[in-house]
Amino acid sequence: MPNVVSRVTDTRQGRIIVLDDEAVIRNMLQRYLISHGFEVRAVRNGMQLATTLERHSYDLLILDVMMPDEDGLSICRRLRAEGETLPILMLTARGDPVDRVIGLELGADDYLAKPFLPNELLARVRALLRRRDMLRQQLDATDGAMPGKDVALLRFGPFRLDIGRRILSRDDNLQVDIGNSDMQLLCALARTPNRPVSRAKLIERARGAGSDASGRIVDMQIWRIRQIVETDVSSPRNIRTVWGVGYMLVARFDV
Repeated sequence: MPNVVSRVTDTRQGRIIVLDDEAVIRNMLQRYLISHGFEVRAVRNGMQLATTLERHSYDLLILDVMMPDEDGLSICRRLRAEGETLPILMLTARGDPVDRVIGLELGADDYLAKPFLPNELLARVRALLRRRDMLRQQLDATDGAMPGKDVALLRFGPFRLDIGRRILSRDDNLQVDIGNSDMQLLCALARTPNRPVSRAKLIERARGAGSDASGRIVDMQIWRIRQIVETDVSSPRNIRTVWGVGYMLVARFDV
């Protein structure tokens, strides 16, 4: 079972999940971060991580690289391929700069070599969360209105989306069958094409303010939509993941 330490925390600090196969390090990181006001859950392998992320949303993942079975690099690669956008701070005993480059190219947001000072870890965690919050605030502050009728058609790949009528069709004029909730999310994403949109903002646009839907629901819907509009879902071109922020529809207006 994932290791949970009970303590009253200020969740505004952030919700962090720690993955490390060594119980001593895992518990030390959990207790240290909790003592600084974070809500923290600790898991010991990729399977526990996947199960936990399906049930809860987090603001940051601290991920150890050197682990048996599935290592941190493989887990990072898999998460990003699945569309997971939460920031990832990788921990490793490796000092080779090549390993650091590989981790960052696979989708990690920062990299810290063991042994490290706890206050340096804390500083990096806070910096990643500040960066995420700033990006989201900037996006929310510039949240565009629904395009007018003269620019209500968007094109991406071989598809055309009529936002006003909520119709998705191909260039051959064949209408594409898509569920109502998925269409709502696609139109929410299409309100500001070519700009990243946070999962929280997508939920607000598609379901209304005050919705209790989770970010994982958005991820599942994006996955379903990609099955329809992407040639290769492992390398999406039309609906792209913007790590640490959310998703972006790459499209052009058809005016």
